[in-house]
Amino acid sequence: MPLDKPYYLTYRPMIDGPNAGYSRWAYIRDPYYARSPGHYVRAYLLIQKDLERLFEYVEPSPEAELTFSFRIHELLMRTCIEVEANFKAILDANIYTPAINRFQQPIYNMSVYKKVNASHHLSSYEVMLPLWNGPRKILKPFEGWNTGKGIDWYQAYNASKHDRLQEFKQANMGALISAVSGLLVLISSQFQDQDFSAGDDLISLGGMDYHDMSASTGSLFRIAYPNDWPDGQKYDFDWAKLRGDPDRFQRFNYDRLP
Repeated sequence: MPLDKPYYLTYRPMIDGPNAGYSRWAYIRDPYYARSPGHYVRAYLLIQKDLERLFEYVEPSPEAELTFSFRIHELLMRTCIEVEANFKAILDANIYTPAINRFQQPIYNMSVYKKVNASHHLSSYEVMLPLWNGPRKILKPFEGWNTGKGIDWYQAYNASKHDRLQEFKQANMGALISAVSGLLVLISSQFQDQDFSAGDDLISLGGMDYHDMSASTGSLFRIAYPNDWPDGQKYDFDWAKLRGDPDRFQRFNYDRLP
């Protein structure tokens, strides 16, 4: 059976039905859906702005993927810290009991964050950078979870964070672009394309896009949302009716996952 209430911080497609067009985004704007969502979107937009500034000096291209510098390293660190912050926010908003280490601190790492793939299908997202100066390149920042190889850009972040002198070159432009696309996937998997700005809501018209895929937050990348959701895991509700329910959201139970 489809889900009759949305999970906190979890965007999913809707079953087509009465008022589905409104319902597919309106719950995301509910003040109880997320705690300070604009905080996370703003952080992403600042990172994207800094990436665009780098593109003024280094053309995004196959030739530039191995380019490395302190500025690229700095932005990779910020991006992956923000990735971790988003993962933790999702787990905290739902049901997750972290293991405790010997210092009595909760354990959060990529093995833990992988649980979010079950609820958000992160590994099924695709991202494209239209500015890419080379053969068409589709980024799948969490695809490594499907192949058992891990997340290469996150591994580059960890390596260059813990041993910058020896692993500095891993923090390169290719890793950075992949990391920013990963952060975009996380933002989109929670908030779709909502940016929580102070402006009026606008109605967009489809069918006139120049680029493939869908527009994304910040408009630098294009994004393809997962199409592998079974109907039983999609949302099916009329938000105009559900929004008055004090118990209108539910929590995903990550403790049940292995």
